Amino acid sequence: MGSHEEIKIENDFYLIRFQNDTNEMFVFQRPVHTDLIQFHYGLKGKAKFIFNQGTYALDLVEEKSLLLYNPQKELPVHLEIGPNSWMISVLISIKKLHTLFSNEAEHIPFLSAENKEKKYYTEDDITPSMAIVLNQLFHYNLNSSIKNLYYKGKGYELLSLYFNRSEDPNSDHCPFLIDEENVAKIKKAKEIVISNMAEPPGLQELSDMVGLTLKKLKTGFKQVYGDSVYSFLFDYKLEYARKLLDSGTYNVNEVGVLIGYSTSSHFISAFKKKFGTTPKKYLMSLSN
Repeated sequence: MGSHEEIKIENDFYLIRFQNDTNEMFVFQRPVHTDLIQFHYGLKGKAKFIFNQGTYALDLVEEKSLLLYNPQKELPVHLEIGPNSWMISVLISIKKLHTLFSNEAEHIPFLSAENKEKKYYTEDDITPSMAIVLNQLFHYNLNSSIKNLYYKGKGYELLSLYFNRSEDPNSDHCPFLIDEENVAKIKKAKEIVISNMAEPPGLQELSDMVGLTLKKLKTGFKQVYGDSVYSFLFDYKLEYARKLLDSGTYNVNEVGVLIGYSTSSHFISAFKKKFGTTPKKYLMSLSN
């Protein structure tokens, strides 16, 4: 059967790791008080949340996160985790979360005075930086005596990354992005650099390809994705490289070539800069 591990990080703060490496569905149920906000992250495979004795369901798919919160009604976790699926859940009380952002609580919509009683069911993408932390929770190789400390650090890191998102494209901070056509062009630019990650176009060429000025491309990309084009691409390429290594299909040199590094030394250097370890050591950690 699949397995789960629940870590109590602090009072009203829990992290649950689900790992179903079987070919069968794994069912998990847990009561959750109305004070707790739920963050669920899908690493691979898929899962489904069941509500009201099966009358309503929410899917959690790979590379997506769900935020669930309803102050008016308890939302017990009734989870069906598909075969060969991994996910992480974080449960934290609204009070504890509020204290983490006490000086800037208005920046978090469901903590604002007018929204604090509203229910939330929000799906978002898992960013590359979140994906790194989530995978570290499955691939750590630490002494059991410090596991709780490690989980605690990673739990807080996940929350900080969740709220450290780019500005809302429809916000007043960047009127240029109110135009849906321009947002679509920015998204097209992202798709172009990803599909050509081994040999990405230059910024001027990219701006010409999507029909934006160079300035608007730079400004818009930063607003939508929270990073410059090439910083975003660097994170994406290295995360993609890590997944290729995880697959066990490619060796270090092959992965470096696939993501566009002409020499293995450059790839190794970039990987170490991103993940703090070399590709070879990372592969060895997977086999431990």
